[in-house]
Amino acid sequence: MSPHERMMREALAEAALAATEGETPVGAVVARGETIIARAHNRREQLCDPTAHAELLALRMTAEALGTRRLSDCTLYVTLEPCPMCAGAMVMACLGKCFFAASDPKQGCCESVYAIPQDPAFYWRVPCVGGLLAAEAQAQLQAFFSQRRTPDAQP
Repeated sequence: MSPHERMMREALAEAALAATEGETPVGAVVARGETIIARAHNRREQLCDPTAHAELLALRMTAEALGTRRLSDCTLYVTLEPCPMCAGAMVMACLGKCFFAASDPKQGCCESVYAIPQDPAFYWRVPCVGGLLAAEAQAQLQAFFSQRRTPDAQP
């Protein structure tokens, strides 16, 4: 197993944890080399916070742990293509690289709808690679939303 695959598997574990908490199953890991600095999953419902996306939480924890907002030697692994807010945060953090699993054709802003991290209007570019363990991440998301759409057998 490659180091990138190992890190994405850690992010998938975070996504699974989010699902058990009733959150959309998105997980993120930030690593420096092969060392995980931070891990997080969506907590928007729990925290009543629209910004509590897995990526933002992981980036915040990483910046705090490293004592810097500049994360140019770090890589973000996330199970779903980052939205505009998270893609913008990656640029503002001067992130080194991002790997994401499933594409998000409705809100993804690393390649699907827009490519904020590569936009020349910004001073920092974040190389992004999509598709790492995409089938597994997509299966997690589909299972979660399928279960939510199925009426409960309980009264």
